[in-house]
Amino acid sequence: MDQNEQNGKKQIALNIVSAKSKHKGFGAGSIDLNNLSPVIIDNGEAKIDIGAMHAKSKVERNIKFSTNREDVPNGRQVWLVWVAVDRTEQGQLYGGATACEMWIDTEARRGWKLLAEHVNRMDYAMKRRFMLDELGPEDKAALKTLLISHNEEWWNASPDELKDALA
Repeated sequence: MDQNEQNGKKQIALNIVSAKSKHKGFGAGSIDLNNLSPVIIDNGEAKIDIGAMHAKSKVERNIKFSTNREDVPNGRQVWLVWVAVDRTEQGQLYGGATACEMWIDTEARRGWKLLAEHVNRMDYAMKRRFMLDELGPEDKAALKTLLISHNEEWWNASPDELKDALA
């Protein structure tokens, strides 16, 4: 029993409600985001930043975003990687990982990203896909180091597809 159940609080999840389904009660038709973590790779360093779940990671705060890349000529490339943790009979593992690009100019407080791409990539990670080809060698190494240091058992149990993508 988790702490929310002990306190009598219901677990919050993102609800998906459509005209086709009859929403019946708390949490019906919800997507569980508890097994999804956002990782920010900036300047060759990867960190878990839960704020990225709501586009409020440390690098995104106080930045005005545009969908026009030309609005950020002096920006630096920053990656958001959605990492899904899967649970099998053998234990937990990294089951999906997808990368999304952003460009951030901290001094000008301007940035570029395609929010629809970030949402789609989050969905792909939750569907246990690996999409990491766009990452450069330094970014791949940073992500691999973070995943191993966070939980080496999960890394060892992860599919070869992830290990090959970060090799």
